[in-house]
Amino acid sequence: MTRILRDKGALAGCILAGEQVDAEAALAKARAFPGLNGMDLAKVVTTARTYAWNEGVYNLDKTTFSQPARRFKVVAYDFGVKRNILRLLAEQGCDITVVPAQTPATEVLAMKPDGVFLSNGPGDPAACDYAIAATKTFLEAKIPLFGICLGHQIMGLALGAKTLKMKFGHHGANHPVKDLDDGRVLITSQNHGFAVDPATLPANVRVTHNSLFDGSLQGFALTDRPAFCFQGHPEASPGPHDIGYLFDRFAQLMQEAR
Repeated sequence: MTRILRDKGALAGCILAGEQVDAEAALAKARAFPGLNGMDLAKVVTTARTYAWNEGVYNLDKTTFSQPARRFKVVAYDFGVKRNILRLLAEQGCDITVVPAQTPATEVLAMKPDGVFLSNGPGDPAACDYAIAATKTFLEAKIPLFGICLGHQIMGLALGAKTLKMKFGHHGANHPVKDLDDGRVLITSQNHGFAVDPATLPANVRVTHNSLFDGSLQGFALTDRPAFCFQGHPEASPGPHDIGYLFDRFAQLMQEAR
């Protein structure tokens, strides 16, 4: 199976278990799967309501979650957000309000946040027109902005770049990424099937990270406003924490914007 996927790229399939299985029915379902292109899954998996989050990371010695002092007000878009992302934002002193994926930018700006976070999530980023529109507004407002995974792709689209479906995608906790600012090689956790095409990025974007597996774009920052993003998962859980300094960078941007 590994050799087939290596040669042909991502394929639809079914995994069957149990004593009585219908292989033909499973094959029919696999063949009927339309693929992820054009599929908006963020609005399917997002929270149904706005909620607050202040829980930090888990302390093994105290067997409790930390409650860091709050110094920044952050609105986090839930496109399928992982809880450990919220915990690491809280560790930076973020008082977090998590909002549904389709929340208009006007509602978020009315909350007067110090920064906006665009989360990870499934599906085709190009189908998330509501998120792309909101992100354009945040970029115009020059509010500190940080995106991860799907949020990275949405930021790229909001800037006028294009996204593409990868032949294989990146899945796993051992992906080497190069930080182009200091030359460090970092091991990262990855889980995505789409990528931003670096050739379509505008002139005010600086590439910050590249994959050492296939050279694909892993991160970029804007040169004229406080916004940046990363394709992989800096929060890991499980996985390496090499790229966790990006949360420090977001806090620094919010501090500098005050």
